Amino acid sequence: MREVLGVLVVVVVLAAYLWWTAHRVQRVHIRAASAGRALDQHLLRRAAAAAVVAEHAGHVELYAAARLALDAAPDDREEAENDLSRQLASVPLTAADPATRALVATSRRVTLARQVHTDTVRDALRARRRPVVRVFGLARRYPRPAYFDIVEPALPELTELLIAQRSEPAAVEAA
Repeated sequence: MREVLGVLVVVVVLAAYLWWTAHRVQRVHIRAASAGRALDQHLLRRAAAAAVVAEHAGHVELYAAARLALDAAPDDREEAENDLSRQLASVPLTAADPATRALVATSRRVTLARQVHTDTVRDALRARRRPVVRVFGLARRYPRPAYFDIVEPALPELTELLIAQRSEPAAVEAA
């Protein structure tokens, strides 16, 4: 009787562990998919903001890159976003324009969203590599997450201008 009870306890513990592992794999894949959608939305907002800035400033190349990023197919998305990042880095922008400030804000959000996406994809791939997950095929029903490799959308000169512009009104109000 003790042997049967011992085997039953082992089976229950093993089943609970497998259920917990399967649930963890599901959660991490859901998080990776959600982070991918969030990154996609932030990239679309950045492209739209870049198109607005390009229209106001008359930068034809920047506008073309922004339109390509907005209209890119999923397979061509990384290349279009990298082209937009290169165009943004090469175009002189001014902090006086509200559209430019919106572009800087969306670029910052893209950087954060990309980092979150990279972290969640790394976690999902790590979960998929676990021996228990591979042996029991716990990740078979989820698509394999992939990294989204784009150039970091950095606008350092403009960021410094925005910081200086924010500190000037405070100095004027204090006087």
